[in-house]
Amino acid sequence: MIHFLEIPKERTKFSSAKVVVIPVPYEETTSYGKGAKFGPKAILEASKIVEDYDIELGFEPQQKTGGIHTFPFITGKKDIHKKVFNAIKRALSKDKFFVVLGGEHSISYGAVKATKEFYPNLSVLQFDAHADLRDSYLNNKHSHACIMRRISPMCPFVQVGIRSQCLEEKEYIEEYSLEKKVFYAHEYDDSKTAKIVEHLTDNVYITFDVDCLDPSIMPSTGTPEPGGLLWYQVLKILRLVFKKRNVVGVDIVELAPIRGIHFPEYTIAKLVYKIIGYYSEKI
Repeated sequence: MIHFLEIPKERTKFSSAKVVVIPVPYEETTSYGKGAKFGPKAILEASKIVEDYDIELGFEPQQKTGGIHTFPFITGKKDIHKKVFNAIKRALSKDKFFVVLGGEHSISYGAVKATKEFYPNLSVLQFDAHADLRDSYLNNKHSHACIMRRISPMCPFVQVGIRSQCLEEKEYIEEYSLEKKVFYAHEYDDSKTAKIVEHLTDNVYITFDVDCLDPSIMPSTGTPEPGGLLWYQVLKILRLVFKKRNVVGVDIVELAPIRGIHFPEYTIAKLVYKIIGYYSEKI
């Protein structure tokens, strides 16, 4: 059993930890580079060298949260959305804040569906290079390239970092008047941060595809796109969202480790802990 962070065993108990990490090494529909199924384990391993103390926040988030519990890996290809759905319901029924580690982006479906049952006015903040609004991709409506099209009927969403979309996706955005909720990477600057928050409901689910980050700091993903967001840009958005809204859960997906290059999985492990830290500021 691998736990997130190198913390004492007594601080990994489900009963006392306010935060749970849920690894889902599922990969079935990735369409270019492979390896997302190895992402969760790589992130957990890299987390062992993340410092407990956060310089920005001035405290140890895992102390404020009563520790961090890590679920057993959710494995298998059959009924994956139902398995994720049930795991999220277990976490939320005990008032836990959760971070799901993918795996491919399609796993977000079960997580959002479960979260919506607890928070009816939920909105989704999507960090991504791709719009993911195709109705179907390679004859699969549950492809990782269609995840936001599946989420769209459930709750409103805001997209950040987008720099790749097909004509079908552009037309969908126009048909449903979503233009103001899509923040394209080539247009993004710090003045847009507050506008992102304005479009979110009180309760927010964050889905974070690592390819939203620029390939210079995140080469380890199956569908990289040039021109992405950078570390401090992302942190500035996240911290404001946590400050102004009630973020109830997060998933981080599509990390595909590259043999011999270790900084990307460490970057994401650090990002997970930053997210836990921003959550813990409200405790």
